[in-house]
Amino acid sequence: MSRKSPESTSADQLPEYAERVLEVAEQIPPGRVMTYGDVAEWLGEGGPRQVGRVMALYGGAVPWWRVVRADGALLPGHERRALDHYRAEGTPLRTASRAAAGHQPKIDMARARWDGGGGGADEQTHI
Repeated sequence: MSRKSPESTSADQLPEYAERVLEVAEQIPPGRVMTYGDVAEWLGEGGPRQVGRVMALYGGAVPWWRVVRADGALLPGHERRALDHYRAEGTPLRTASRAAAGHQPKIDMARARWDGGGGGADEQTHI
C-alpha cells in the first residue's frame, strides 16, 4: 500500500497510518489495553500524539477504550462510556482515592496492559 496524500483521500478511505492504528486497536483483546505509545512502538512509526490524533478522528468504529493514556487515566469527556466498557470486559481497574479528581478509577496498567502477544499475561511475543 502506498501512503495517500490528504488530497487523494476520499470520504471512504483512511490514510494508511490511520488504517494501521485502527487495525491494532481492533486486535487488542477485551479486558486488555495498549497505550498510545505502545501502538506507535508496535507499528514502528509515529508516536503517542499521532496515535491519539488517529483515535480522536477515526476511532469511533473500533474499541477506542482499549487504547489509553500511559498513566491509566480515563479519557476526559468519555469516562462513563469507557468505564462501562471496562467493567463489561473485566478490565483491571484501580480504585480512585478520595483525593482523585472526580473520584474516577484508573486502569490498572500493570495488569491490563497488552504487549500484542497471544493475549495471556505471560505472553511476550508480537502478533
